[in-house]
Amino acid sequence: MFENRQDAGKKLAAALEKYKNKGVLVLALPKGGIGVAFEVAKYLNADFSLMIVRKLPFPDNPEGGFGAIAEDGSIYINQESSCYLSKNEIKDIILFQKDEIKRRITLLRKGKPLPELRDKTVILIDDGIAAGSTMRAAIMLCKKQKVKKIVVAVPVAGREVAEQIKKLADKIIVLEMPPFFRAVAQVYKNWYDVSDKEALKIIAKNNRQ
Repeated sequence: MFENRQDAGKKLAAALEKYKNKGVLVLALPKGGIGVAFEVAKYLNADFSLMIVRKLPFPDNPEGGFGAIAEDGSIYINQESSCYLSKNEIKDIILFQKDEIKRRITLLRKGKPLPELRDKTVILIDDGIAAGSTMRAAIMLCKKQKVKKIVVAVPVAGREVAEQIKKLADKIIVLEMPPFFRAVAQVYKNWYDVSDKEALKIIAKNNRQ
């Protein structure tokens, strides 16, 4: 359905036309969301930045997770998924991800704080929503910062999780909701994990605009 994240970003940007030149803030959830969000911000003539959010992965299955933590400490934990872990295991995982958040803020945002969010329309963008934990944590951060409006925009999501996120955000835009949704990667012809190097290259491109 999408050639790559750039293609998905351009198509998502067209669906967000109403926000063009409206002073919105586009926030990417790194690193997968950076390429998508860059195309959206460019088309909308909007400010662009990164919100650092990390999945809380299972110790024996890093691809899966039981929640997520945002850079301000906002934590979403799926109680059903986390019931198999001890309190100490959960604590250790959270501490490790807090350190990773610090590393990414230093690397990807050069240590700079998030832009001012209060009273702004914020568009949260990722390359897709799977379980939805990271997006939930991002929404929690936005609500704490008293944003004016939270718009979640992604190329793909499962129908069930999209309905759940819809109740938390002011608006959600999803381009594709496959009937048999298994993973975000299934709608991309060219899918890969985004490296730090590529993420920095996209950010530098935005800064030159």
